[in-house]
Amino acid sequence: MVTAEDLVAVQMLSVRVPAEAALELLEGETGRSLSELLRRIPVDVDMVHVDAAELDRGSVAHQAWKLLRTVDDIGWVKAGKLLARKRPRLLPVYDNVVKCLLGSPSHFWLPLHTALRADGNALHHTLLDLRKRAGVPETVSALRVCDIVLWMAHCEDHRSSRCPGHGTLSP
Repeated sequence: MVTAEDLVAVQMLSVRVPAEAALELLEGETGRSLSELLRRIPVDVDMVHVDAAELDRGSVAHQAWKLLRTVDDIGWVKAGKLLARKRPRLLPVYDNVVKCLLGSPSHFWLPLHTALRADGNALHHTLLDLRKRAGVPETVSALRVCDIVLWMAHCEDHRSSRCPGHGTLSP
C-alpha cells in the first residue's frame, strides 16, 4: 500500500506528486490494485539475489510500474521512485540524471541486475564495502548506495551546459 510517508519520501527526491494523483494512490482503485501487486513483490531481498524474471517485462514489478504510469501526472520517474521507495533493496531509483549518465538503456533493471551479478557479485560487494567505509547504516541497501553513486557522479554535469543530455530527456 502507498502511504503518505511514501509520497513525502519521493518528494524528497525532487519530484512532486500532485494532489489528485496522491489521492488516487492513497484511496483510489489504482492504490488498491498497486497494493495487490506489491504483496507479490519480494520485500527483503536484494536485486542481486533474485532471478532476472523478477525484473523483466511482464514481471509483477514491471506490472506495478506500468500501473503507476496510468495515473495522471505520474511519469516514469515518479513511478520508478515510488517503487524504489516500496522495494529499496530490489528496485533502483532511475531518473533523468541516471538515464543520461548511462546512455538510456531500454530496460534499466535488467542491465543493472546483470552488472550486480557479474564476476561473483563483485559490484554488489563493492557497494556494500563502500557503504561500510562511508559509515552508512546497514539499513541502506547496496542498491541505494548504487543509486547515490550514479546520481552524484553526474548531477552537476547534468545540471550544467556541459552535459549533452541536459534538457533532452523528459520525465
